[in-house]
Amino acid sequence: MRVEPSVALVMSHPCLACGACCAAFRVSFHWSEAEPALGGTVPRELTETFDAHRAVMRGTWARVPRCIALDAEVGRYSRCTIHERRPSTCREVMPSWENGAADPQCDRARRMHGLAPLTPADWPTARVVEDDAPA
Repeated sequence: MRVEPSVALVMSHPCLACGACCAAFRVSFHWSEAEPALGGTVPRELTETFDAHRAVMRGTWARVPRCIALDAEVGRYSRCTIHERRPSTCREVMPSWENGAADPQCDRARRMHGLAPLTPADWPTARVVEDDAPA
């Protein structure tokens, strides 16, 4: 009996090898985003009070900002440990060229970490990966 190799499409996203924005700016948002009783999903223990209306992600208000939720070596690998529960400020960040245009904030964060701005060529294309192991 012959076993056919399985085939999968693998996509790569430039942010997974970056993390610069999470280690460049203060992440402030309305305090209610960290209030479960009001539907907030940002883990309160990862935030601190900024003013009467805003909270910030811990670490981003520092002289050298770095979000407490960032698991990364900037420019090499990156992941947000609360990606599904991240604040609106983070959800609004658009990587350059993801939607067909450069983003000055993304470009600035990357330059702050010695990384070149993203270009359209940095965006992923699907590639086929064959796995010869039996399924």
